[in-house]
Amino acid sequence: MDDQQNLVERLNLSGKRLSKSHRRIADYIVDHYDKAVFMTAAVLGEQVGVSESTVVRFAIALGYEGYPQMQHAMQELARHRLTAAQRFDMSADLAEEEVLPTVIRADMQNIRRTVEQLNGGEFAEVVRRLLSADTIYVLGLRSAAPLAQFFSYYLRFIFDDVREVAAGTTDVFQSIARIRKTDVLVGISFPRYSTRTLEAMRFAHECGAQVIGLTDGPMSPLHREADICLSARTDMTSFVDSLVAPLSVINALLVALALKKRKELNTHLEKLEGIWDAYSVYINKENQ
Repeated sequence: MDDQQNLVERLNLSGKRLSKSHRRIADYIVDHYDKAVFMTAAVLGEQVGVSESTVVRFAIALGYEGYPQMQHAMQELARHRLTAAQRFDMSADLAEEEVLPTVIRADMQNIRRTVEQLNGGEFAEVVRRLLSADTIYVLGLRSAAPLAQFFSYYLRFIFDDVREVAAGTTDVFQSIARIRKTDVLVGISFPRYSTRTLEAMRFAHECGAQVIGLTDGPMSPLHREADICLSARTDMTSFVDSLVAPLSVINALLVALALKKRKELNTHLEKLEGIWDAYSVYINKENQ
């Protein structure tokens, strides 16, 4: 079930179907969802002026098993709606000594949740489609640009024709204007989603190309434009996106692809090592 839309529909119930206290809770969530999503039932009740048990009964009245389930639905909704300023405001009270452990724990949690949610069959299908492509286009804009750059860099060790699509001197659509049915476009975007990424994915689809998405979950609009999507969590209580889990998924794809192209890649890497040594690309004992 689409928890995000479902919560909105439940909160939009008419006043006649909610008691006065429940209506006050609903109104508070709608007006202050950026803060309410991180409140316990007790804190939410205190803000609204009702008891903790009333908040729990409100969640049950909306059809949830309890408050934790409703809070999860609120968090899914908020992740797609928060502005950068709102996200920063939520972390403004974080003590300096808490920053490092808090951020690292959040990244660890994102990786754990990504591992739990990833579908092995879909991962294998993405690998198969990339292997069958004539040209691989990798599109990542704004905060997703470093992911696209990293992915493209290592894909070029494995495949002959890999093209990074990034915002710059060349328009995105100009970069993919020649995309064909035998090509694959990988679109990468996370909340807040890039409009241009979605448009480019739609364009690639209209050209007959295969479209792969890397995003944060089934609620993402990338799912509508992609043939297949891989999900990675990016939750972070700040204006900064947590890209640890998406990068880990990209690493896994690169390793899987390298294993499939083991012989060709080994030959290519041996050739590159000779070039790197000849031109002192990397520091070694002889030139230290």
